[in-house]
Amino acid sequence: MKKKSSLRLSHIFLLLCLILAGAGAYVLMHDMTGPVLNLVPENPERLGPTQPLELTLSDESGLRSVQVTVRKNGKSMTVLRRDFPPEIHDAKLNFDLSETRLPDGEFELEIRAWDTAFAGFGSGNSTTLSLPVRMDTQPPRIAVRTVPPAIRRGGCAVIVYTINKDVAETGVRSDDLFFPAYKQADGSWACLFAFPHQKTTANYYPEIMARDDAGNITSSRLLINAIGRNFTSDTLPISENFLNQKAQELARLCPEKQNASTLEQYICVNNGERLRDDAKLLELGQKSNPSFLWSGKFQHLPRSAVKANFGDSRTYTSGGKKIDHQVHTGLDLASVARAEVPAANAGRVIFAEELGIYGNIVVIDHGLGLMTLYSHLSEFRVKPGDEVKGGQIIGTTGTTGLAAGDHVHFGVLVSGVPVQPLEWLDAKWVQNNITSRMKK
Repeated sequence: MKKKSSLRLSHIFLLLCLILAGAGAYVLMHDMTGPVLNLVPENPERLGPTQPLELTLSDESGLRSVQVTVRKNGKSMTVLRRDFPPEIHDAKLNFDLSETRLPDGEFELEIRAWDTAFAGFGSGNSTTLSLPVRMDTQPPRIAVRTVPPAIRRGGCAVIVYTINKDVAETGVRSDDLFFPAYKQADGSWACLFAFPHQKTTANYYPEIMARDDAGNITSSRLLINAIGRNFTSDTLPISENFLNQKAQELARLCPEKQNASTLEQYICVNNGERLRDDAKLLELGQKSNPSFLWSGKFQHLPRSAVKANFGDSRTYTSGGKKIDHQVHTGLDLASVARAEVPAANAGRVIFAEELGIYGNIVVIDHGLGLMTLYSHLSEFRVKPGDEVKGGQIIGTTGTTGLAAGDHVHFGVLVSGVPVQPLEWLDAKWVQNNITSRMKK
């Protein structure tokens, strides 16, 4: 009996040892991989000293530390060192190489991170990312080829220039507005840009800029002849009858004012929804065909009367009191109810749906950031992606959105910024200011 008991105890002891050994092996061996590293930009061939770098790290066991080092000619320098507190599994770090003062040329960028696993008897797993990179501290050089004769407030112009190296971004900037340039077949860059109507000659300072892949930026004042222009003022009474007609539309576009009066809902829509709609148009305007798609003369709704002009300063009243103020950014054209609306010129439809205060709207891209819009339509006869010819019918006039009567709001946009349509309806202006400048 004693032998059997001793034998049983031996087996139990051996089993416990195997269990403990397996548990220990699991603890030590179950996580044998280091942290996952991702660098943005990924695998950069060139970097500038101020190029923003974003490093993301993740590990299921937890992050212990990370170190970023640069090496050149046998010398190394720590750019970033971070030790993480316990229970941190994900992290995002931003850094640049401005403090390294590296000269132009080849160097190695090494990123090494450790986790909190018990692998290596407590030292953790590590992951190393080593990248051969070239330091580039030279900003792009811009040489202007053609400049516009002038640009008027609310209007636009084109500039053509060359750059001595490949760039990630270039164009004309005016405060928070950016007008992208597009590379042409001959290697030059062409940029259609606006003198926004809300600016004046006293505060309009456009800059031409270029940023290369290494993050180096060139930016300088664009010296052009900016000419002022005055716009008319108008007063628009908002009647009770109009508010009742638009009651459902106002409630839908301003849900936060469901229990408010229709007048309060109108003010909400005319401000907040207008801003959201214009932000959408600005977003659409940032991507365009790199060359012009149009040719010949631009046209508008035939046999129509102009009911409102571009740049009109509108004061809205109710009961004789001012309730709002906005600027009209197109031409309101009216002829007969449900008149057929032609495309102003050849291009590609990029938007055709309902958009807030504009109602049913079509936006056509004509290339180089130039777009035309047609709003308050009663029906669509085109869809996004359609290639259209000048004069092709794209819809019919209507009263959708905040339109008080049947008409089409015809607008011209440059990279999403409204500009004076009359310029583009003037064939002589187009020849002198756009097409002749593109050919030089």
